Amino acid sequence: MTRKLILWAAFIFVFISVAVQAQDVSDQLANIDRDRPFKLTYKTVDTVSLDLTFRYPAGFNKHRKYPTMVFFFGGGWNGGSIDQFKPQAEYFASRGMITVLADYRVKSRHKTTPYESVADAKSAIRFLRKNAKVLNINPKKIAASGGSAGGHLAAACGNCPGLDEPEEDLSISSKANALVLFNPVSDNGPDGFCYERMGERWKEISPAHNIRKNAPPTIIFLGKKDHLIPVSIVEKYQNKMKEVGSRCDLFLYDGVGHGFFNNTKHNGEFYTKTVYQSDLFLKSLKFLKGEPTL
Repeated sequence: MTRKLILWAAFIFVFISVAVQAQDVSDQLANIDRDRPFKLTYKTVDTVSLDLTFRYPAGFNKHRKYPTMVFFFGGGWNGGSIDQFKPQAEYFASRGMITVLADYRVKSRHKTTPYESVADAKSAIRFLRKNAKVLNINPKKIAASGGSAGGHLAAACGNCPGLDEPEEDLSISSKANALVLFNPVSDNGPDGFCYERMGERWKEISPAHNIRKNAPPTIIFLGKKDHLIPVSIVEKYQNKMKEVGSRCDLFLYDGVGHGFFNNTKHNGEFYTKTVYQSDLFLKSLKFLKGEPTL
């Protein structure tokens, strides 16, 4: 078989695979009640299936395209649960967004590294864009959010080129249009978090070292007593964003440490404050309309 025929056969295979996947998603949605949360598998690696849990706004209109927000849980790339951001997902669905809780591979369950976690996060966003039509997603209004290591995944999807699964259709962007980051791991350099763990390729996976022009608008929340993420690290991140002409809002909170934003801590005070500011941020980007309902 000539090289030309081989390339043509490969193109047909990819085209058919993509078409079949899109059809599979459409078939699954035909039997789903969008008034309730539901799951779709976005990626299968060997015997591991990774799911996205969707929530749609009340009064879903099949003729509309909705802004979408995908959440990545924290846990040091070692563990964690999608339930961490369930309250935020419920709130932003009530505000008119499609919200998505993303599962991804972690060390404790899958014996993987942060590099596989980033690849999964990028696959999740690419899945949303690839199937935007059948999912009623506006592909130009996909926000990525997360806390700690999950914030790192969101930031990597906004800034780090590469680290994609090579067999995916890379013509479909895995870059988020906006970032909402809760005490994120934003710097994996010598002065940042888990530098040794990232190895020689640390620059590839460090969001702070990949900020370029057209970096997505970002909002960051951090407690001033965070023992893992120093204030100086996120301030440097903000300054780099400003240098390239991108927006980066930073909110610092006195007397609280890592994970302060979780709904079950501090009587929900900081959950309310951070979600309120996230709402205003997304409204300013025209992802949302009206006033926060907290």
